[in-house]
Amino acid sequence: MGHLATTIWILCYFGVLLGLAGYGLHRYSMIYLYWKHSRRKPEPDGCLDQLPHVTVQLPIFNELYVVRRLIESVSKINYPKELLQIQILDDSTDETRKICAEEESKLRAAGYDVELIQREDREGFKAGALENGMHSAKGEYIYILDADFVPGPEILHQMIHFFTDERVGMIQTRWGHINRKYSILTRVQALFLDGHHAVEQTARSRSGRFFNFNGTAGIWRKSAIVDSGGWEHDTITEDLDLSYRAQMKGWKFIYLADVVTPAELPPDMNGFKTQQHRWAKGSIQTCRKILGRVLRSDLPWIIKFEAIAHLTANFAYLLLILLCVLVNPAMHPESGWVRTVLLDIPIFCATTISVGLFYVTAQIAINPSPLKWIREILYLPVLLAIGIGMSINNGKAVLEAILGKESDFVRTPKYGIEKKDKVVSKSKYKALKSVAPFFEILFFLYFSYLVIHAAANSNWFVLPFLVLFQLGFFIVAYGSLRYLLPDFLNGEGKSKDEPIKI
Repeated sequence: MGHLATTIWILCYFGVLLGLAGYGLHRYSMIYLYWKHSRRKPEPDGCLDQLPHVTVQLPIFNELYVVRRLIESVSKINYPKELLQIQILDDSTDETRKICAEEESKLRAAGYDVELIQREDREGFKAGALENGMHSAKGEYIYILDADFVPGPEILHQMIHFFTDERVGMIQTRWGHINRKYSILTRVQALFLDGHHAVEQTARSRSGRFFNFNGTAGIWRKSAIVDSGGWEHDTITEDLDLSYRAQMKGWKFIYLADVVTPAELPPDMNGFKTQQHRWAKGSIQTCRKILGRVLRSDLPWIIKFEAIAHLTANFAYLLLILLCVLVNPAMHPESGWVRTVLLDIPIFCATTISVGLFYVTAQIAINPSPLKWIREILYLPVLLAIGIGMSINNGKAVLEAILGKESDFVRTPKYGIEKKDKVVSKSKYKALKSVAPFFEILFFLYFSYLVIHAAANSNWFVLPFLVLFQLGFFIVAYGSLRYLLPDFLNGEGKSKDEPIKI
């Protein structure tokens, strides 16, 4: 019976590894497509004879620290005032409402066509606010910006002329990072996002696959939104949902990797986890809603294959959790050269190496100077560790989506942090509360045992990977609990006065 249990354990272990390897191989395909099309930069067919009317939608909910910066940056966009409508879609329940009213008055006094819409409820959350704003939107095109984004003055001119092609329904710009150098955590988040934007979005767009509007820093043709069914709020990633519905209707999307819209990264671990939880859960909700339609459609098989990889990507977090449970080296037979050559090395190449090459490619794409991209990829081990540590938080989100558990759209706390010397004290905004840190501590202790066991048995091949898992769960758990423990131990707690920095 013991031998049978060990055999089943090992089969499950390598089954999980093969599943992760599948997603790793998909990363290689993204790298290949990126380099294949790296010089195929999109260009507009021409210039519009007359600039069209544009509505700028600013969905806001309790953005006390950043809303003024957002509205001021929008007022500096170089576009004729008579052709620009600014909608402040404010669902706030705090002092943000007053700030929005003050900024609306300033814009109106400066001659802008501005509309402040303050709903009494958050029905549909962000999607509901955007859909509600559509009723009074005057523009032929809708430019959407989240509260922490800071568009440049020429942003509309850099995008609008791509609409000379009447099939184009949406144009997405690449996210920049205002506070990239604020801390190790923000540097790692920047690496994560650069991989998605610089490699995945570019590769999908230029190779003709479906890619998604990122919820902000992009402009839509209004008729494309209407034709695709409008904003729906049965998922918490309304951007991904609408993107697939629009592209299935035949609308063409364009990704501008060289046009950057800066934004703020969450400076604390709990804010980062809140954001990742929402994205992971919403993507699986969208997968349940959309993937069947894609597979039953007449779309080319290459688009269907990419849709499967794209919409199911977050299932990898469940595989990663299973790997954590099954990784116990005590259950494995002695490693021989046959297993090493046929299993260990190929799976290592498909998983770990693919991740490294993926993020290195992203940094080369963004920073052609070797000195710059080499400096950024020095943080790659930390990225790998945090990615592993986030598996509990994101795996929980995936399970909630699979089980159909409803949840609110929990905003990512933003603080207006741009420089290293700026901190936020006594922030009134809380991130998503979760039991995940306690499971992260348990996994940290478990991997600490495995590290000791591997060292005692001279299992040097697996030791670096076990240490990576151990550190990943420690970093994520510590980053989550460092602000909660003082509250727990001291009542009011010191955490409210500590700078949000890691």
